[in-house]
Amino acid sequence: MASNVTQELQDQFLSTVRRSQEMALEAIKTMVDTIQNITPKVPSVDLPFTDKLPKPQEVVAGGYDFAEKLLASQRKFADEVVKATAALLPGNGESKAAK
Repeated sequence: MASNVTQELQDQFLSTVRRSQEMALEAIKTMVDTIQNITPKVPSVDLPFTDKLPKPQEVVAGGYDFAEKLLASQRKFADEVVKATAALLPGNGESKAAK
């Protein structure tokens, strides 16, 4: 049962986060539309080597790819710590003092 409650709480939390993200995105879109309507067009500037810079989408994707690898590494580490310390948990075999 605790697993179901935990899963429900996680689902509710993720749903709340997603709704907040959607509201923020709508506010950003509205702000961009408003700013575009009240400001003059900005001329395009041709700077040297700008074609060598990563696109914003590439920066975001790269950041999240790195975060995903880091989180996977941390999860593996945490799993290994739990396994390494399992003998210290109650009910996991005899204590060394009893031997």
